Amino acid sequence: MDKSKRFFLKSKRSFRRRLPPIQSGDRIDYRNMSLISRFISEQGKILSRRVNRLTLKQQRLITIAIKQARILSLLPFLNNEKQFERGESTVRSIGLRTPSK
Repeated sequence: MDKSKRFFLKSKRSFRRRLPPIQSGDRIDYRNMSLISRFISEQGKILSRRVNRLTLKQQRLITIAIKQARILSLLPFLNNEKQFERGESTVRSIGLRTPSK
């Protein structure tokens, strides 16, 4: 077989189509926390459209819903769990001063 003809052969691998992250019946709303939490990173950042596999319209709606949920205190603006864990281990012990007579 020629090298020039190899490029035109189709591969025999099976392709599994991924399911869309948002179904047609899902409502994108700031109250739907189970849906919104899938599009936020561990640090609390909004994931990009490429990572989420969303359409442009869906990404805009998700972004608006996340921002509304943050303003209404349903979601934190930042997730600083690592900072708190480090802070607890380095707690300073302050000695109580006793009044001298």
